[in-house]
Amino acid sequence: MNARTEPAPAGQDASARPRPPLVRELLLVAGLFLVYKLGRQLATGHTAEAFRNAHHVWDLERTLRLPGEGAVQSLLLHGDTLVHVANTYYATIHFPATVALLVWLYLRRPAHYVWTRRVLAAVTAAALVLHLAFPLAPPRMLAATGLIDTARVYGPSVYGPPRTDELSNQFAAMPSLHFGWALMVAVGLIVATRSRWRWLWLLHPLLTLLVVVGTANHYWLDVLVAAALLGLALAVIRPPRPVGHTLTVARGGPAPHRRPLRRHEPAGVSR
Repeated sequence: MNARTEPAPAGQDASARPRPPLVRELLLVAGLFLVYKLGRQLATGHTAEAFRNAHHVWDLERTLRLPGEGAVQSLLLHGDTLVHVANTYYATIHFPATVALLVWLYLRRPAHYVWTRRVLAAVTAAALVLHLAFPLAPPRMLAATGLIDTARVYGPSVYGPPRTDELSNQFAAMPSLHFGWALMVAVGLIVATRSRWRWLWLLHPLLTLLVVVGTANHYWLDVLVAAALLGLALAVIRPPRPVGHTLTVARGGPAPHRRPLRRHEPAGVSR
């Protein structure tokens, strides 16, 4: 069946919608970040519970026959350069990639920016609840895993000793926001662009997955829970229409063509 396309009605193209006020967005994003950081600090101080939960997660993964995190780490440990690159990726890509996505969407796809910001806020809020309810020590701290803290051994490391680290809560492994945000970066760019190469953005969450597991910062279940939370958020918060959206009309039922009326010609009169 042959088909033709017609431009979408005015106002349907997401790229044509007005940008939200910049100052309001900066204050909103900064406020959300501060609330999250304060919430993570509230979750500190549960060391014994975090290690008990870590043993439960590790045993559950073995029961489910998930692949061992050590298999990924052994790949990174084939060379100092590779593991150093993985540690650098973990330490430097997480926030800049997410901020770059939000800035680009704000400038080029305002409607997609609002959608992405809402999804990220929803996922982060749900993650904070889990961090408070289920403190979890990462695999690099659990002797039973047999894994090493690659950042501490090979550098660079973004964490200090857990007892004195006032900038982060190291017992907030589940879910992995490193992976959840990386996956949303890819989803946001895939939805907001039309290039045939846009699916290559999935390499970012794939690399992030290998890095967070291989550096022993997260379990497989941390990644799966992050993906599930993102899936729920995407199911509830619907994206805007694709850029350049068109209406496809089959030849069997063509859209009616209306000739513009001439001056003084009454409506309904056809020639």
